[in-house]
Amino acid sequence: MVGQRWAEAMAMQPAPTLRPAPAVWSPLEYACHVRDVFELACVRVELMLAEDAPQFANWDQDATAIDDDYPSQDPQTVADQLVEQASRFAGIVASVPDDSWSRSGLRGDGATFTVESFIRYLLHDPVHHLMDVTGERWT
Repeated sequence: MVGQRWAEAMAMQPAPTLRPAPAVWSPLEYACHVRDVFELACVRVELMLAEDAPQFANWDQDATAIDDDYPSQDPQTVADQLVEQASRFAGIVASVPDDSWSRSGLRGDGATFTVESFIRYLLHDPVHHLMDVTGERWT
């Protein structure tokens, strides 16, 4: 559902590559980030389900934005990829066995997550950034 809301929001943007201020990402850059967050979340949840207390590699979101040149990506392609990654994530979440919600993983900074707490933590990002882009509150 959140992936589809993102696709709709991107389709309504008159200038998705335009930054509202120099230090604020454009709608396209936010969409790229959210797509990548979903992709990373899929990997991390799958690791927690497959391994005992895996340690996650650090991820520098700002470096990724620069290295992957977010501003030059095609808005429609990014919207499609975001929907795909959100759907993939939803499928992974739906398939978590009842006895696996408490499996853990460790972030590079020492933070410990369970499958359940990581999913809750992750879901804040796409919703928060959708509000950044649209100005609308999630209901």
